[in-house]
Amino acid sequence: MAEFSLDLNEEQRDLRDWVHGFAAEVVRPAAAEWDEREDTPWPVIQEAAKVGLYGFEFLATCWADPTGLSLPIASEELFWGDAGIGLSIFGTSLAVAAIYGAGTPDQMVEWVPQCFGDVDSPAVAAFCTSEPEAGSDVGAMRTRAVYDEATDEWVLTGQKAYATNGGIAGVHVVTASVDPTLGSRGQAAFVVPPGTPGLAATRKLRKLGLRASHTADVFLDGVRVPGRCLLGGRDALLERLDRARSGQRATGQAAMRTFELSRPTVGAQALGVARAAYEYALDYAKDRVQFGRPIIENQAVAFALADMRMEIDAARLLVWRASWMGRNNRPFTAGEGSMSKLKAGEVAVSVTEKAVQLLGGAGFLRDHPVERWYRDAKIYTIFEGTSEIQRLVISRAISGMQIR
Repeated sequence: MAEFSLDLNEEQRDLRDWVHGFAAEVVRPAAAEWDEREDTPWPVIQEAAKVGLYGFEFLATCWADPTGLSLPIASEELFWGDAGIGLSIFGTSLAVAAIYGAGTPDQMVEWVPQCFGDVDSPAVAAFCTSEPEAGSDVGAMRTRAVYDEATDEWVLTGQKAYATNGGIAGVHVVTASVDPTLGSRGQAAFVVPPGTPGLAATRKLRKLGLRASHTADVFLDGVRVPGRCLLGGRDALLERLDRARSGQRATGQAAMRTFELSRPTVGAQALGVARAAYEYALDYAKDRVQFGRPIIENQAVAFALADMRMEIDAARLLVWRASWMGRNNRPFTAGEGSMSKLKAGEVAVSVTEKAVQLLGGAGFLRDHPVERWYRDAKIYTIFEGTSEIQRLVISRAISGMQIR
């Protein structure tokens, strides 16, 4: 009988401890400042690059783990430190995942290093897919890409919304419709190289949480990119469009492929936020004395903390299962990737809310970090697919029907 174990191996334990150390020593001490400034923490990103936490080599090492657990482990620990700074460090990985998932080997060699820059001058990258009228409904995308055969260039026109690192990125990966009649099956992803004319982000968006992570709307006004910037190449695109027009089964499309790769990792980020709030509330409840005894000796407080811990552990198991399945090419027949992100996101919201409640008036003040974690948690029920969209994915998977 094959052995079954949930124990982490030595490399995974070392990774967990290393990232946790960076989060505790570098990220947490800087978190309140950068949240207040609502600015990109370039010094922290540079420090992450110096120690090897920011760069393709780190991502490749995590992706090579046959269990699929290294990236969610690292994500949970980094976001335990702070979600805004964590996203500033890991936000580039979404664009890299798009290039890695849809690009050719030559495209990966050309563009992935440019996503990160170098240790002395780090860069960030942006994955731009959401639009004002096409968030959850990716099939309603209005950004267009038209091929100019005379110059072998693609011309991109449209607007992208809520782009992490939008405008400050060197490399932007942009999804666009090349055949609107095919809906989501007529879309492709393009690399917009640094300094390309016509791409602009006129204002940074001010947010409830994740304030240390830059978010902006990106405008594309006749942006011309060389033919080699179409991820996967034109021949593969034409073949895919022909299959779609003939009614053959889809093999996936640009935005959704990236989300499928990233949902369990996003769930791990939410776990980091939840765990930070739980641990802080637990320590507070042990130290806070009311009516002559620590408040944790009150059953209502103790039971709330028990529920918080149980929900975090349950969500982590879903994240680890989906991460293992994705890494080992197991199909998500019941929407397991969506389950992991849905559960972890909603746990982050409920746990951080309980933490604020357990601290009482102190939890409402910026003197304690739980109010920041409470603000940061909410996005995990919204971005990369709202909780409602995750439930839609799961219900379609388990029923085999087109639930609307």
